[in-house]
Amino acid sequence: MAAPIDRPDADISSIAPPSNSALRPDTNNIPSEKVTQFVNVYLQVVALIERREGELQATETESESLRIQRDIETAAIALIETAGLTRQEYLQLLSLANVDPEFGEQVATLIQETAS
Repeated sequence: MAAPIDRPDADISSIAPPSNSALRPDTNNIPSEKVTQFVNVYLQVVALIERREGELQATETESESLRIQRDIETAAIALIETAGLTRQEYLQLLSLANVDPEFGEQVATLIQETAS
């Protein structure tokens, strides 16, 4: 039996990746509270990574390094969820800040204001 995609009348929209614009939400629709939550937890996650960086670099085995990486990830997820964001929301906002110049500037400004 042929795969469904081999049919000339197959609807490939269900398997085709969404367009780039569909991946990027309109940054004007992101509530300022979400952006503030993101910035606050981003700073906490960065501080966590910086605190554990020396410990991670001092590991002697790959298994020890992986254990510490998992510990850091678990702690970061706990920080994110405690801040009121899901892991997915955090990662989406982080990605958006890196690919959308306007949103990235907004986040960078808020980081500077919050950190000082």
